[in-house]
Amino acid sequence: MLVNDWVKILWSVLNVRPKTLQNYKHQYGKYLEPVMGSVELNEVAPVEIQRCLLSLPPQTSRHCLMLVKTIYREAALYGHTSANPTLGLKTPAIQLSEKKFLTWEEVDSRSWGRYDEQIRFLALHGLRWSEAAVITEHDIRDGFVFISKSVYGPCKSRSSVRKVPYLGHFQPLPATYKPMQKCANLHGVTVHSFRRTYAYLLKTQGVHVTTAQKLLGHSDPMMTLKVYTSVLDDEIDLAGERLSAHINPIK
Repeated sequence: MLVNDWVKILWSVLNVRPKTLQNYKHQYGKYLEPVMGSVELNEVAPVEIQRCLLSLPPQTSRHCLMLVKTIYREAALYGHTSANPTLGLKTPAIQLSEKKFLTWEEVDSRSWGRYDEQIRFLALHGLRWSEAAVITEHDIRDGFVFISKSVYGPCKSRSSVRKVPYLGHFQPLPATYKPMQKCANLHGVTVHSFRRTYAYLLKTQGVHVTTAQKLLGHSDPMMTLKVYTSVLDDEIDLAGERLSAHINPIK
């Protein structure tokens, strides 16, 4: 069986969310089909996949490797192959850069044009774009915002179903994130950056990391810890002042 023939079957039986399936189809069609689509499942050469992976940006390469593994895992499950050309394959190292974000004070002091209220709402509640886009007034009650769905359907995990204290500024978000993304880009950030604003606000107000994990809807506490380790230059200065005062107390 050709890989293309198996993949057509796979799309109809793979138990994933519609958005995930859409991403899989895009990645396969653009990056993987030219390399392996017309080859028999049992004859795909690992070296060809490796060459493909090394030619892609690190994050894209990682996603494609995960997809090839899924294709062969499911093919083996349904008895179509015993081969696995992904064993030992590697992707380029992902280079992590410091992600820019704004403090709540910076967000509140700036003009965001027609999206003033929506951006303040994002910064004060930490919702993902896909969650915030479907929030209505019915989801805000008893002093909380209740999150149980996204634009893709039900929340992707149990940890994403949550409630957060309502701090105001709710206005319905536009039908697409692009206008707000463009607005955020003018200030050097993205729509997703406002989740980091919220996380940093929780941190500076002394909210424990395990509570922040619940409020942010993270299933992995390490995700929350990565945000909680974000620091600004003035915090470094303040740490130095406190340490100096501790070892050199005024007498």
